[in-house]
Amino acid sequence: MQNLLDPAILFFVFGVIAGWLRSDLEIPAATAKFLSLYLLMALGLKGGFALAASGLNPSVMISLFAAILMAFIVPALGYLFLKNRVDRFDAAAVAASYGSVSAVTFVTAMQYLESQQMSPGGHMAVAMVLMESPAILMAVLLANMIRQKQASAQVVAGQGGNAAMMAEGGGNFSAPSMGKVIHESFTSGAHLLLLASLLIGYLSGEAGKVMMQTFSTDLFKGMLAFFLLDMGLMVARSMRDVQGKSPILIAYAALAPVVHAGIALLISMLLSLPVADAALIMVLSASASYIVVPAVLRYAIPEANPSLYLGLSLGVTFPLNILFGIPFYTEVARTVLG
Repeated sequence: MQNLLDPAILFFVFGVIAGWLRSDLEIPAATAKFLSLYLLMALGLKGGFALAASGLNPSVMISLFAAILMAFIVPALGYLFLKNRVDRFDAAAVAASYGSVSAVTFVTAMQYLESQQMSPGGHMAVAMVLMESPAILMAVLLANMIRQKQASAQVVAGQGGNAAMMAEGGGNFSAPSMGKVIHESFTSGAHLLLLASLLIGYLSGEAGKVMMQTFSTDLFKGMLAFFLLDMGLMVARSMRDVQGKSPILIAYAALAPVVHAGIALLISMLLSLPVADAALIMVLSASASYIVVPAVLRYAIPEANPSLYLGLSLGVTFPLNILFGIPFYTEVARTVLG
């Protein structure tokens, strides 16, 4: 309940309500982009300052390992569950979205943990970045396998000419090279800004923290509230896209994140992770990407339906995590590991 009375969360709820009422309230795109860049920059700096204070140690490396492991487990489970229930291209795209992470959910979780006097290590910003790309690579590999199977099936059906053209990259579609996909996923502006801010915070240390206090700490809460207002408006639009979708997909978007968080908790227990790190890995594992991954999937898997994977992640999973998931996963981690 305390989380629901947080001003930033209340602005998010207001944004959803305003969107459902079809209000003309709108955050200009340029302003929304600035807010997103500010939050990533401030988060990176705060993470860098914390990392400079704690230093690199085996505990940090174990937490990063747990994050990367979850980045492979989640999309694999998602595809195995969905491949026989929806179109396989859609299954690969949805699995990629849920195998990756939501930066806004991460930022909100960091703010919530700090309000609970729980301080995750600065390396968790690195963990978030590392969890972004494996799901994309797995989805592209799965999509290529699906295309090859379809081409083989066409050969068997006596359509060898068309299949050969598809297999050679001809026809109306040319599969993107793996190198291009990797480049796009690793050189995302959001990733680079976050990593650069993390490095700058780490190099400047305590002196940099004092100089940037107003920017990276004092303004952070207000900027987050403004950004979550815009996210609420976006969620309202995405919820409309979800209407009429398969109940199985809706159930997956609502329940799979809980399963993913449970697996993350089990791994955290086995590796004896700090409570705050475990809570964040649970939140990240339960989140779904709706910015970086959908942008890559639009050209990497054009056969998939963008309104499906974007609508599910932003219209169902994101609001559930923001309103209920973050405090729930935090409390579970604190109870089990604390």
